Amino acid sequence: MASTLQKIEVDEAVLLRVTHSNLKTFNPDIRFSLQLTVEAMKEKLWKKCGTSVNSMHLELYDDVRNKIADLTDNSKLLGFYSPFDGFRLHVIDLDPASVTSGGWLEDTSLVEKFEISEEAYNKRGDTFRKYKEKLTSQVPSTVEAKTPDTDMEDLCANIKVGSRCEVEPGAKRGVVKFVGRAEPLGPGFWVGVQYDEPLGKHDGMVKWVRYFQCPPSHGGIVRPEKVKVSEAYANDFSSKHVTNNETKHYDLRD
Repeated sequence: MASTLQKIEVDEAVLLRVTHSNLKTFNPDIRFSLQLTVEAMKEKLWKKCGTSVNSMHLELYDDVRNKIADLTDNSKLLGFYSPFDGFRLHVIDLDPASVTSGGWLEDTSLVEKFEISEEAYNKRGDTFRKYKEKLTSQVPSTVEAKTPDTDMEDLCANIKVGSRCEVEPGAKRGVVKFVGRAEPLGPGFWVGVQYDEPLGKHDGMVKWVRYFQCPPSHGGIVRPEKVKVSEAYANDFSSKHVTNNETKHYDLRD
């Protein structure tokens, strides 16, 4: 029981809002263990705001802006001051030459920027622009790689609703149920197919739009170049579904 109580005490921490005398936009909420010394708190804050430990003075305020104490004794524990969640810890940077002074850490307009003329930039061979131009010349653009609408329309001219077809990849046989545009799927023309077997992904509804009706897992919508129409597939379908009604004879003699 005693060890449990001791663990709770050791692990107890508070969430303090931290402000800084030089950094107006610095106001994070930081969790501190009550077992930390003031010096250890300064070490933790130095890594977050840049003020050195020796140049740092800490003030503790409650949640209604009343000053509780100056944390001047580096050896004291934070718990000595009985802070609560929501209290404010104010950092004062005493070094006039500190990296935090003058607004250098917040005002980017004070930072000297490298500038180069357009002409000088174009003459350089190691720029991102030259790298991008090189990639563009080697890889055709996505727009150019796509099949033009006119070509897809020509392909669809021979694909009629009700025609038997075969879809690649996989040589899946089925019936054409839809031919046309399907904007939610992308520009251009699409072909909806009801497969003979449950090889599809839907029942004719894609992205909440109904293009045709078919049994679940029998529907597919593909680009026209993936579809091949032929009457031979109709004969294949019929042969697969012929019912074998042969009468079987059994010899009942001993």
